[in-house]
Amino acid sequence: MFIESPRYTERFGSIRINHVQRVVALDSGVKADLPSDGAIGVIKIDEETISRFENEMAIVIPVKDEKLKLFEGVVSGIPHDCLVIVVSNSSIGKIDRFKMEGDALHQLCRFTHREALIVHQKDPAIAEAAVEAGYSELLGEDGLVREGKSEAMIIGMLMAKVAEKEYVGFIDADNYFPGAVFEYVRNYAAGFSLAQSPYSMVRILWHYKPKISGGMYFRKWGRVSEITNRHLNALISAKTGFETDVVKTGNAGEHAMSMSLAQVLPYASGYAVEPQELVSIFENFSGILPTRERKIMEEGIDIFQIETRNPHLHEEKGAEHIQEMLLLALGSIYCSPLADNEAKQLILAELIHQGALKEGEEPPPIHVNPALRNVEISKFIGAIRDTFDKYHVLH
Repeated sequence: MFIESPRYTERFGSIRINHVQRVVALDSGVKADLPSDGAIGVIKIDEETISRFENEMAIVIPVKDEKLKLFEGVVSGIPHDCLVIVVSNSSIGKIDRFKMEGDALHQLCRFTHREALIVHQKDPAIAEAAVEAGYSELLGEDGLVREGKSEAMIIGMLMAKVAEKEYVGFIDADNYFPGAVFEYVRNYAAGFSLAQSPYSMVRILWHYKPKISGGMYFRKWGRVSEITNRHLNALISAKTGFETDVVKTGNAGEHAMSMSLAQVLPYASGYAVEPQELVSIFENFSGILPTRERKIMEEGIDIFQIETRNPHLHEEKGAEHIQEMLLLALGSIYCSPLADNEAKQLILAELIHQGALKEGEEPPPIHVNPALRNVEISKFIGAIRDTFDKYHVLH
């Protein structure tokens, strides 16, 4: 793979936020070295390096009643050496969507001789293991894991820790292009190979997000992404005194982290999870608020934003879905102790303008799940040891 060198790095305390790096070419060949002239801004990442990081990576796919063909396509696009972890909250009833997903995954894994895990979000054994491990915050009033994408991601990360993976990536299950999925994971590996610190994150910026309306129109930005990015950048600018537009991936559902970083971050429920990750990093490692994370502050945190070659086409879920995403995304910024009164007023005005709030209303409080390092993983493993084989697709 050929990828741009970071053109500029914004430093916010111990956080290094790299400006967007474009993928120049998806493949760099087995023989080619960088040309001697004109390639200063390009990095070659060889296949051996990409393969090494893929082998150490788990890819978590949260899914809920998605079209089965889309789900199959997403799984088929994940590089073979990654561990696939499907966390499903699909219906179990007369039409057992979860069983259908398991059957499809089993067939694909059997044909391709690869391993995968699949777990239902409402599995009582997972809830019991979470309680045993001291992580009851994950549960709702019914004693099972709460609804929400964030909670599915956390289950996936727990499973990745059980599997002793060094990196964990996330991919949404509604992607129409398996080739895009394949590229996302390679981009994760490329980003991790450039990290200076064991605490690293790679966030995907789609090259285009096509919209079908009569013809095909290749949009550069989604509406929610533009707004979330603007307010995250304003949060940084207000603290540094210098205006910035460095954040381009505030709502990046496709992103990955080293497990070293993943286990120290809290995770907001629902669609607030992706922007909350950045907000939490700003709160804990910018040096503005008190922190006990001296070791991590010394190492620093690397955030990479990589623009794909493939476009991203997914399901359009309507204006109400957009308003919900916007309310939760901006709510994560609004509720942060880093947000001053001016920032809060701008967020309120934005949400009222977008129809997500009415005059006089405020964003609801964001439920935040504590960091995974609070989980006694040995107790989690012990609690599900007797039933763990059932999560292996080929067993």
